[in-house]
Amino acid sequence: MSAAQVDLGEELAAVLRELDGPLERTAQELIVLELYRQGTISSGKAAELLGMPRLAFIQHAARLGIPYFNMTEDEWKEELARLDQR
Repeated sequence: MSAAQVDLGEELAAVLRELDGPLERTAQELIVLELYRQGTISSGKAAELLGMPRLAFIQHAARLGIPYFNMTEDEWKEELARLDQR
């Protein structure tokens, strides 16, 4: 496992300390969640990085407002139309 030192600055570190959990774990989780939200990593990879089952990660992300499906309204309509054709 590789480690990196990141200077968060006192103000950001203080904010992270107020959240539940150890500072390092909280920072790691926030980074993984953001990478997942941006579509840089999959839900499976995010779950692996955080050491949790994939479904648990998806549910955790959803509770934080990060949807599993990331489709525009038009994409949803197209998907529904494809399903109706079956």
